[in-house]
Amino acid sequence: MSHRLPILWSIAGHDSSGGAGLSADQRAADALGVHLCPVIAAVTAQNSQGVQAVVPVDAGTLEAQLAALALDLPPRAIKTGLLGSVAAIKAVARWVDHLRAATPPGEDPHRQLALVIDPVLGASAGGATFADPSVLSAYRKLLIPRATVITPNRLEAARLLAWPQASHGLDQGQLPEMARQLQQLGARGVVITGGDAVSVGEPASPTAQAIDWLLTPHATGWLTAPRIDTRHTHGTGCTFATGIAAALALGHVEADAVVLAKMLTHHALSQGHAAGQGAGPVIAGQGFAAGPHHGGAPLPWLGLDEQLPWALQGTRFAPFTAPADGLYGIVDSADRIKDGVASGLRLLQLRRKSKAADLAQQLATSLDACASAQATLFINDHWREALALSASTDASLGLHLGQEDLLALSPQDQALLLSARHRISLGLSSHSLWELARAAGCGASLIACGPVLPTTTKDMPWQPQGHNNLRWWVAHSPAPVVAIGGLLNEDDVGQAASCGPAAVCVVRGLGSTLTQTQAALPVLQQAVSSGRAGHQPAGPVQLPHPVL
Repeated sequence: MSHRLPILWSIAGHDSSGGAGLSADQRAADALGVHLCPVIAAVTAQNSQGVQAVVPVDAGTLEAQLAALALDLPPRAIKTGLLGSVAAIKAVARWVDHLRAATPPGEDPHRQLALVIDPVLGASAGGATFADPSVLSAYRKLLIPRATVITPNRLEAARLLAWPQASHGLDQGQLPEMARQLQQLGARGVVITGGDAVSVGEPASPTAQAIDWLLTPHATGWLTAPRIDTRHTHGTGCTFATGIAAALALGHVEADAVVLAKMLTHHALSQGHAAGQGAGPVIAGQGFAAGPHHGGAPLPWLGLDEQLPWALQGTRFAPFTAPADGLYGIVDSADRIKDGVASGLRLLQLRRKSKAADLAQQLATSLDACASAQATLFINDHWREALALSASTDASLGLHLGQEDLLALSPQDQALLLSARHRISLGLSSHSLWELARAAGCGASLIACGPVLPTTTKDMPWQPQGHNNLRWWVAHSPAPVVAIGGLLNEDDVGQAASCGPAAVCVVRGLGSTLTQTQAALPVLQQAVSSGRAGHQPAGPVQLPHPVL
């Protein structure tokens, strides 16, 4: 039996110029591999220079389209664009409630049916307005409270919130508060896009960024990507919102869906073309996530809290160089560090979760052992102690943090960490696309991808990355990637190494004594060597699978 694609309904306008609306939605859905059902809510008379007329379809025609689809093509997600009338908004709300009523007890209705709202309230070209006060009121009362994600630009957000400022009077610093207020109206996730911050056709500097504010249950912060200097931007908002909806239909959570949609939109802008005298359409296509070396979009960067990504200011922690054997040993004591060094390991991590009375001695002994063999030591979690050691040694030293620990740092703690960036390497864990984007935005020296395989070392909510996602991490990360989690024997290590990471982390596979480590290490080194020999870096990678 052939595989059935997830179903996405797009309830939006038909753009006679083929640039935005359902035409852009179709291209975006095809790029992500979902089946789009295009539901016409309004018909426009428009070309590349502007909109001449908008005619909402009558309520009966819209209802008939939705009822027919519900009988045979029930959706995993619904995306709305230009609705054009209060009647259309009421119909969408009614169908969302109907479809979510099938949610099993205890399950999340947004996972049963995601709703992504692109509040098309006016035309970017020509300035036509599509929403009167009654339509705006209906959005606030009926759609926003049901939204999984809403994707206004800053002007649309201001209109939805009845803020008096015009778009040119809104500065970037107001976007987080706008998003919080939209969330208070009931939206679960909000992305306020920054594409309208620069006028169409206005030249962008080489370092200019397209900056969006992300507010979702899993991640919050500025999401940035290099701005494409093009006048061909017609359909950008449609592409972005449909990208989110399609990724949600594939099973990704909101924050990861937004990362994929940001990449899709960047790529679509790079493929835009002239089709008339005005702004041409953006063209979403497959291969947007194949990796920058294969014509795909770059990974966006996510900042911490309300800070722009550190890497935008050129912040990079001390570079990381992987050992020749590609092995990264993780142990829990200084004695085991000494065993690893004596056995031939040249990259080790001391992972001690508790701050026992002998912590300082454990760290100092571990560093001495590594320094004597010119091995690199990473210290897990204990960042203050790691920074203190880095100030008094020339040995190769790194700090590894989980992202929950990173987010727990106060502004003063972050400043202290950044002050040591030239003398210490920073490793960050990542389990999802948004965590990968945040690690990249922090200028990490290395990024851990995991768990690659199921693990019992710690209780995690994450699904295993598998080899496909590990390859995706390697293709998109701006920093070296290390594979971690569930890699217990030489077969696991060799298969992980074949995906191209800089190193493969081994915990239990090293044994618990010097003798066991000495016996295990040659076998593991050979597994890495064999895996690397089988690595095929030439081809593009597939879309990552969901991890939550």
